[in-house]
Amino acid sequence: MTIAETPTGTDQERVQDILDRTVAGERLSDGDALLLFERAQLPELSVAATRMRQRLNPGRLVTYIIDRNINYTNACLADCDFCAFYRKWNDEEAYVLSKEELAQKIRETMDLGGRQILLQGGMHPRLKLDFYTDMLSWMKREFGIHLHAFSAPEIHAFAKINKLSHGEVLGALKEAGLDSLPGGGAEILVDRVRNEITRGKVDTENWLEVHRVWHGLGGKSSATMMFGHVETLAERVETFRRYRELQDETGGFTAFIDWTFQPENTRLGETRGLREVGSWDYLRTTAIARLYLDSVPHLQSSWVTQGGRIGQVSLSFGCDDMGSIMIEENVVKAAGANFRMTEQALRDLVSEAGYEPRRRNFFYELQPEPAD
Repeated sequence: MTIAETPTGTDQERVQDILDRTVAGERLSDGDALLLFERAQLPELSVAATRMRQRLNPGRLVTYIIDRNINYTNACLADCDFCAFYRKWNDEEAYVLSKEELAQKIRETMDLGGRQILLQGGMHPRLKLDFYTDMLSWMKREFGIHLHAFSAPEIHAFAKINKLSHGEVLGALKEAGLDSLPGGGAEILVDRVRNEITRGKVDTENWLEVHRVWHGLGGKSSATMMFGHVETLAERVETFRRYRELQDETGGFTAFIDWTFQPENTRLGETRGLREVGSWDYLRTTAIARLYLDSVPHLQSSWVTQGGRIGQVSLSFGCDDMGSIMIEENVVKAAGANFRMTEQALRDLVSEAGYEPRRRNFFYELQPEPAD
């Protein structure tokens, strides 16, 4: 039987039993999660994920943040078949932003009400740790803004380049002003998949170890998954499990964000013919993530890859947060996703869905509302 076929009565009864038990508080097993992927229909997933969302975040608030994704460099020592953004360090199009360029971007963000910078780049092979600590301390001193910076692959690369441990790197960055760690670079947390789509990048265990160490230092981070390429459904579930296990251990993840692979200008798209999976698969995967990741408090919508309307619909599939209005985003844009939204447009989508939009910070603390 294929996924698209209608479940039999027995299958349907089993699916409903799994959903009822999960919403009631029983943890979703890997086998049951895979059955939901293969047999559950969108309406019943929507109902169950909404009930789980209400259990974890009761009420009608849907939060969002105003921030900017600043890519301080596009030079990268990794070679990823899904990335259209990176360049080798000696490529003519490779860059490292100056402090003047960074300052302009931060001022523009703050003028729009932003109080956070998402700072990520490639893994530049020639920049040492003092470049990053100097950049963070300067940003904190000059602007006092929340610094949500450096994915696990970057941290792992910093450690290798400087011959330091993850703890030494993270400790130095925290002292310099690092406030939280983004979940970028996870893709699928299964080495079979990672080895097929990328070279020169952190493996699964070290990705998780970077976040484990950061959580041990008292830090918080986010968890992500890019799906819809070479992974199996079972490997999506395995990624969920690795996150849940670490969350049970540390409690350090504030949110989970999943999005679909964007194929334009990538080797996976151009040489292997992979195309973006549809919104049906996005909503299905998001709902099952909400049911499985019962200890991760928040689930963000990926309207940046899905568009505002599907972002709105995802609020009925377990999402309680719309992420960022994304003043600037370059990585998925390079792969063909060009959705943009003003703060008011985002608020209108949330209100139309019957929820109350509210600004937040990284820690999901509510912030002052915009002036009328």
